[in-house]
Amino acid sequence: WGLRIASLAMNSMPLSLRQTATVAIFASAITLLYPVACRLGRKLVFRKLKHLKGQDILSVRQFSREEVEAVLEVAKHMKHAVKKQGVLKYLEGKVLATLFYEPSTRTSSSFVAAMLRLGGRVVPIHEVSSSSVAKGETLSDTIKCLQSYTDAIVIRHPKMGAAREAADAGSVPILNAGDGVGEHPTQALLDLFTIQSELGRIDGLHVTMVGDLKNGRTVHSLSKVLALFNVHLHYVSPESLRMPFEIKDQVESVMNSRGFPGRQSEHRRLEEVLALTDVMYVTRVQKERFERAEDYEGVKDAYVITSDTLIGAKTDMIVMHPLPRVNEIAVSVDSDPRAAYFRQMENGMYVRMALLGAVCGL
Repeated sequence: WGLRIASLAMNSMPLSLRQTATVAIFASAITLLYPVACRLGRKLVFRKLKHLKGQDILSVRQFSREEVEAVLEVAKHMKHAVKKQGVLKYLEGKVLATLFYEPSTRTSSSFVAAMLRLGGRVVPIHEVSSSSVAKGETLSDTIKCLQSYTDAIVIRHPKMGAAREAADAGSVPILNAGDGVGEHPTQALLDLFTIQSELGRIDGLHVTMVGDLKNGRTVHSLSKVLALFNVHLHYVSPESLRMPFEIKDQVESVMNSRGFPGRQSEHRRLEEVLALTDVMYVTRVQKERFERAEDYEGVKDAYVITSDTLIGAKTDMIVMHPLPRVNEIAVSVDSDPRAAYFRQMENGMYVRMALLGAVCGL
């Protein structure tokens, strides 16, 4: 009856007035339906990551291959959305704390940028020396306080296992941004996103990791998550900085379970695998992990990638680095189109947008 009355009322109006009324009705409908459509659109984008709502991101080992691929798919959507719109409103009203006990440039700023790009806000704590930590406050107490103000917490800590400790203490999602020589899961995921973006695939590739494989949490996480794919892993390092046995055992176990055994090899000379390499992942020798300066001096220049190094490499190979670099990649390499490390850095924001959106419940 309401529709019939409205129809009769419209028909009794002059044509110009009917047109004006029709436009007004459509405008009101769009105004009312647009927020609903946006919410539905967000849920469709993140539907494959709905299982991460309220979850901690502590290790790459918590992800299956299908879940990794879902993260990469959402990250790709985030990249397109940011390029088109700049700032989204997906996490409007949400607050993120970034708690860094170690120096950081890319990880801290990309998490902050990711949250801001999603429309949220950030409480940054990057100088713990000026916080209550300097007074002796425990990590557990710090987390319990921060969760009172925020919806998720990103933490970087020099102690392996600190992220797990934070998650045990807290009730909001904890995202591990690096725990000592342990893991750096969000870095590994952005590395995979970079490989897929640059080369169009992950399966079938030869990935060569070069440098400090003992202390490099980035390569620890990356090797574990690459084990989910049909890849060959080559480890190039000095004897004293070899990939830890426990990491290789974990990788081998996953590869065996997927029917790809014997895909890891160790080398002292890069030349042994350079021609095979599709992805060269270079890491710096981490001075802060050495107890004796002379030990660091003895290996710091073990591998230096220059333009001459790349002469023997594939033309479509990519060079990656988690950054910062010291002198392990010459500046002259930056102009080579195979140098992907600055594009890799940008990709960190899109992957972290995907993860933040997922854990905060989009």
